[in-house]
Amino acid sequence: MGITDFFTDVWETFSHPSADADAPVQGGTSTKSPASGTDEESGEEKEANKQDAAKGGESGEQGHKPSGEAEEEPEEEEEEEEPDPKEKLEKECAESKECHAPKHHYDECAQRVTNQIENDGKANEDCVEEFFHLAHCATQCAAPKLFAQLK
Repeated sequence: MGITDFFTDVWETFSHPSADADAPVQGGTSTKSPASGTDEESGEEKEANKQDAAKGGESGEQGHKPSGEAEEEPEEEEEEEEPDPKEKLEKECAESKECHAPKHHYDECAQRVTNQIENDGKANEDCVEEFFHLAHCATQCAAPKLFAQLK
């Protein structure tokens, strides 16, 4: 897509108003029926309500009556979720010989930062890079084991 195509698309998007913008306003107020939101009834509504009450209004209840017996929703049984095998595998891999070097670097960095905070009240570095190296190693180690379990 070239720069001219980009500007053409932008121009077409903003130069043509949407179809909804020019649509005439529909609806409005009626002078023959009560205003919405009021409890007033028109003459026709009063007559219809009287007829409904005469037909089956012995109970005096308003609203819809469900047909048949009321259906009860079965209670959902709480299922215990199995722990995520990925987390377990990555933890094992982080402790394994395969990821010994990244773990060693991370542990050394964490110790340095902890000592800096204890001595100076603040740290001059963080261990983000070392953490990502360790996480990458653990993920690479755990992936084949995880997919073997999932098959």
